[in-house]
Amino acid sequence: MDARAIIVKLRDRQSLTEEELGWFALGLADGRVSDAQAGAFAMAALLNGLGDAGRTALTRAMRDSGDVLHWQMDRPVIDKHSTGGVGDCVSLILAPAMAACGVYVPMISGRGLGHTGGTLDKMEAIPGLRTDLDEAQFRAVVGQAGAAIVAASGHIAPADKRLYAIRDVTGTVESLDLITASILSKKLAAGLEGLVLDVKIGSGAFMKAADDARNLAQALVSTANAAGCRTRALISDMNQPLAPALGNALEVATSMQVLCGEAEGRLFDLTVALGGAGLAIAGLAGDDAAGAALIAAAIRDGCAAECFGRMVAAQGGPVQFNDNWRRFLPEATVIREITAPKAGFVAAMDGQALGLCVVELGGGRQVESDEVDPAVGLSDVAELGAWVEKGQPLARVHAARNGAAERAVKQVRAAVTLADTAPDLPPLVHERIG
Repeated sequence: MDARAIIVKLRDRQSLTEEELGWFALGLADGRVSDAQAGAFAMAALLNGLGDAGRTALTRAMRDSGDVLHWQMDRPVIDKHSTGGVGDCVSLILAPAMAACGVYVPMISGRGLGHTGGTLDKMEAIPGLRTDLDEAQFRAVVGQAGAAIVAASGHIAPADKRLYAIRDVTGTVESLDLITASILSKKLAAGLEGLVLDVKIGSGAFMKAADDARNLAQALVSTANAAGCRTRALISDMNQPLAPALGNALEVATSMQVLCGEAEGRLFDLTVALGGAGLAIAGLAGDDAAGAALIAAAIRDGCAAECFGRMVAAQGGPVQFNDNWRRFLPEATVIREITAPKAGFVAAMDGQALGLCVVELGGGRQVESDEVDPAVGLSDVAELGAWVEKGQPLARVHAARNGAAERAVKQVRAAVTLADTAPDLPPLVHERIG
């Protein structure tokens, strides 16, 4: 086989065999496939598609291009993946909550890029906590705490790492088949028995249109199931931040408020819905609703918080983090209220603009090498449908400098639309697939 023949075949809309896709994935990993050939393959896949069988074959091949973990545990091994949004700190609550309900959660996560935050950045806002664990350390934390949230090693799906970087510079990021293979190859390499997917839709999501989100959810579910991992997806709303806070330490604080029984709201509700689906997949609940009740109980009775505390300590964070978490989290030097310029209902939010505001404050990155300030961001963000009087707070900005805070005030006011009539509020969960 050779890369050129495979590219020509895909260019001419011929179906590629499992063997051809397997060869190409290994070629991406070991360098036999050049950058030019990888770019040509990605463009042909974008324009012509791989088909259902081809998408599954590429996903498996990219999974098998590096290490694949195998768990021999006494309980199911389940994980969750989100396509990304703003104020989305579900993983910090969901992983320990599912662990408290009887599953192991080996969560391999990513860093923030663009307007969305990264789970690893949030975890690393906790002093001393490490996410760069080797396999033995990863397994030890999962066994001890029931869950771990770590970075992928360089040996996990190396074909995807190579192709992902090439897609970014060749205008092929939007390929549904390649998005699916990219997401699932890394998750399946973690050796999962089940996976629940949170596909976001709305102003703060990558997928803005309902059809795009549905197509991605269906592709992910069908491909993962065909690859042997029981999977279902929820399409959830991202027309406003999921939590009332954006920024790494601020989202950890919001997660701790939920885990410690101080708050519920939309973040709690979506965590419960996703966890319910995860427990149903694991066979620990008869259906999603029964699973959701178990997850809610684990959060409300403190069991999820206990699991989170064990996970934090096992990954190098403070042993007594749960007892005094406010003292451990970093705080910004400048905190300022963002007041409403007039009275009205919060009728719309530009979630992407809010996310980029946090990036500009220093709380995210535009390129992977950017440093992140864990303390900055937005808190106390008003919800869609809320009535605010002129001069009342829309949010609070947490910044390192006065100038940055002043710019953020203008950006948030521009991102929030106030109106005389209340908006029709979208459902939190738009659709369930699988």
